Amino acid sequence: MEVIVKIAQFILSLSLLIIIHETGHFIFAKIFKCRVEKFYLFFNAGFTLFKTKKGETEYGIGWLPLGGYVKIAGMIDESMDKEQMKKAPKPYEFRSKKAYQRLLIMVGGVLMNFLAAIIIYIGISYAWGKDYLPVENVKYGIAVNEVGEDIGFRDGDMILSVDGEPVLDFFEVSKSIMLDDVESVQVKRNGSIENVMITEKDIAKMMKSPGMIGLRYPYELKISKIAPDSPAQKAGLKAGDEIVAIDGHEFEFYDQFTEYLKNHKNETVEVTAMRDDSKVEMPVHLTEDGLLGIHSNRNISKHFDLAHYDYGFFESIPAGLHRGWETSVDYLKQFKLIFNRTTKGYESLGGFITIGSIFPGMWNWKVFWDMTAFLSIILGIMNILPIPALDGGHVMFVLYEMITGRKPSEKFLEYAQYVGLVLLLFLVLYANINDVVRLFQ
Repeated sequence: MEVIVKIAQFILSLSLLIIIHETGHFIFAKIFKCRVEKFYLFFNAGFTLFKTKKGETEYGIGWLPLGGYVKIAGMIDESMDKEQMKKAPKPYEFRSKKAYQRLLIMVGGVLMNFLAAIIIYIGISYAWGKDYLPVENVKYGIAVNEVGEDIGFRDGDMILSVDGEPVLDFFEVSKSIMLDDVESVQVKRNGSIENVMITEKDIAKMMKSPGMIGLRYPYELKISKIAPDSPAQKAGLKAGDEIVAIDGHEFEFYDQFTEYLKNHKNETVEVTAMRDDSKVEMPVHLTEDGLLGIHSNRNISKHFDLAHYDYGFFESIPAGLHRGWETSVDYLKQFKLIFNRTTKGYESLGGFITIGSIFPGMWNWKVFWDMTAFLSIILGIMNILPIPALDGGHVMFVLYEMITGRKPSEKFLEYAQYVGLVLLLFLVLYANINDVVRLFQ
């Protein structure tokens, strides 16, 4: 059921963003009296799920959910309609319009994506306000995995500052370390202040282990769900059981529990649990990764004092603008990690599985709109990249024409479109192959 909910949210979000993006092209095309022949959600290679014609435009839904398109007369696009381009230009065609008009038509989709993201962020600010966890309220310190320990962090460290600058929200710490060229993080450890130095190699490790720094929770473990065919299920543990000890050891913090299991991977441990006010004990043989195969729900607000800020209607406007700008800048910063040979960010690129997994397993409108705004910014930035077959490729050629006064030949634009399509296909395949590989790691 969780997978279905994730897929449903992803498809709905993607559909909205495609329609918003293509509407941007459509509006500017109509403003400059270009004929729009088709407006499609998803691609209709071979056949169409639905179509209807209103005026000069055919509206439809394709079967291939890799995007969408508006087919503007007299434009070399993904439809590769070469027959139309052999004919003499008509006044209503894209190629007959002035350079600045063609430029606005091509950036219209990107502008709509950024505008949509800002409007959504304004709405989120007004409807839900802002929740965050002040760093000073992380009273138990942090919990780190092997990567965090290798970098120099320790369980129980209290984050003080990043490069000497205080961080307001605890959940911004990891992002700041990865994106802001951070050289050191200041922590309080056993009553003294320590500097944890950060290198590019550390950033590379963090990108492959996004949960490197987490909250340290007091230990309590009530099982909410048991994985099928897991050690816990085979041993007889049930949802609702509360694990109180392992091999007679009780734990103060949850990370101590997971550390104990990790140190006894592929071994049999004695689990003590409370079931309906009765104590039960049973041997459980852990997996090779030191796992029981159980899930538990933890309520962050039960252990930590979250801060909340409510925005009035007029306050929400600058708040939404600021968040849209900040999200765009942060996403652009990631490009330096992707193309850096040390950080090897390209190895972390993901496709549809990665994108779909960012949605929660339960429907949550706040999270849905948050993720939709984020994806809208990603779609806008990716589309404006100067790659043929993307909007940015068309913009690049129009800007060349405006600067030099020379328009690229239609044959050149046709070949460039082919190259761009091949490049995009390669990137899509690479990202989705990364997803598949990670599933089996």
